[in-house]
Amino acid sequence: MKAMDVALICKALGDANRLEIVQMLSEGEKCGCKLLEKFEITQPTLSHHMKILVECGIVNDRKEGKWHYYSLNGETLTEYKHFIDGLTCDNTTNGKGRCCS
Repeated sequence: MKAMDVALICKALGDANRLEIVQMLSEGEKCGCKLLEKFEITQPTLSHHMKILVECGIVNDRKEGKWHYYSLNGETLTEYKHFIDGLTCDNTTNGKGRCCS
């Protein structure tokens, strides 16, 4: 995963509402109207949040009639998790046997 992609995901998840939306979507696909019920925000504000989540690739969007349905993009989340898992502190890199000293 490219650094720019990771940065966009981090920025997207840096907002409490968007993080909560992602947590809600971890339970399964949701209609935008169901997401809106949970928050004290306007529909245009929800659309703004969803646009950011879709553009960074962690949320999928599909339209059915006039409704938008959102779900998590498992592939992107798996790549992001692998990136995060790879952030380790190697005790041997600084020659002191301690991490980040």
